[in-house]
Amino acid sequence: MRFALAVSIALVACDDPSPAVPVDAIADAVPRDAVVSPDAPEPDAPASVAALIRARPYTARIPAAYTAERPWPLLLLVHGYGAAGLAQAAYLGLTASVDRRGVLLAVPDGTLDRTGRRFWNATDACCDDERTGVDDVAYLTAVVDDMAARYRVDPARVFVLGHSNGGFMAHRLACDRADRFAAAVSIAGATWADPDRCTPTRTIAMLLMHGTADDTVRWDGDLIGGDRGAYPSARASTAAWARLNRCDEAFTDDPARGDYDSSVSGAETRIGRHEHCAAGGAAELWAMEGSGHVPVFTEAWNDALFAWLEAHARRDADPVVRDR
Repeated sequence: MRFALAVSIALVACDDPSPAVPVDAIADAVPRDAVVSPDAPEPDAPASVAALIRARPYTARIPAAYTAERPWPLLLLVHGYGAAGLAQAAYLGLTASVDRRGVLLAVPDGTLDRTGRRFWNATDACCDDERTGVDDVAYLTAVVDDMAARYRVDPARVFVLGHSNGGFMAHRLACDRADRFAAAVSIAGATWADPDRCTPTRTIAMLLMHGTADDTVRWDGDLIGGDRGAYPSARASTAAWARLNRCDEAFTDDPARGDYDSSVSGAETRIGRHEHCAAGGAAELWAMEGSGHVPVFTEAWNDALFAWLEAHARRDADPVVRDR
C-alpha cells in the first residue's frame, strides 16, 4: 500500500462549494493573497534559522487586521504525502480562516522525492522512503522561529496541524519539540510504534482525528508498505499520548457527537478522551465513523477545530519537564 493522495484521490476545498477537483489543481485555485506580502517585515532570526528558510522558503497568510500591538496565535500546517501546502490549506478551508479566526498561518512544503511527490521525514512508517534523512523537525521548527521573528507570535498559542504524512509529522513534532507547541492535531496520522522513540520534554495537548473506514492509514494500524515500519492504531496512538501526558488510563466517550464530514450522513464523529491529564496535556480522539482518508470537512468541523486549539493554549506557568 502506498499513499496515492496526489494522483488518485480528489480533494474538496472546504471554503469552495464547487465539485471536488484533483489535489494538484487546488493550488492554482488558492487566492493569491495567501502568499505573504513582499513587504513583510525582515526577520531578526539566528543565522541557522535564516539558512534553513533560504534553502526551503515557505508561504504564510497574515490576517488583514494584524498589528504588532498584541500577540497572535500561529498555526503550522503540514500537508500530506504528494500534496502541497497551499493545496492542503484550501482542502481544509484554512485560507478563509485566517481573517475570520485571527490566526497566523504558516504553510511549508515537504521535500520532493524521486517521483516528484513531496514528503516529510516523520516516523519510520512514513514517509522518507528513499532514506534521505532530511531533518524536517529542524526545518519546521525554523519555520516557527522565522514567523516569530517576523510577526508577534503568542508562544502560548503555537499549534501544528497535519494530514496523512503531515499527521505523522505532527506526532513527530509533538514528540521532539513539545517545548515549542501548545497543541498538535493529527488527521489520519499515527505516532511511533516504538514508544521509546517519543520522548517529549514536557506535556502537550494532542488531538487525533481518524476515519474508521480509512483504507490508506488504517484505523487499526498497519504497515504502510515495503520494509518501512508499522504504525499503531488510532486508539493505541491516543493511549500513548495519555501515558506521556499523565492522563487517566481509561478512555471516555463524550455523549455529544459532531457532524464534521459531509460525505457521511448524520453526526458521524464520536468524541473521546483520556481525562485528568497533567497541566498542559491532553489525549483526545475524534473517531469519524464511516469516514475515509479524505473527509469532506464541514464548517462545524472548522469551528470545533479552532475552539479546541484555543481551549488548549498553554496556561501552566512552568513546563512539565522530562529527561530525554
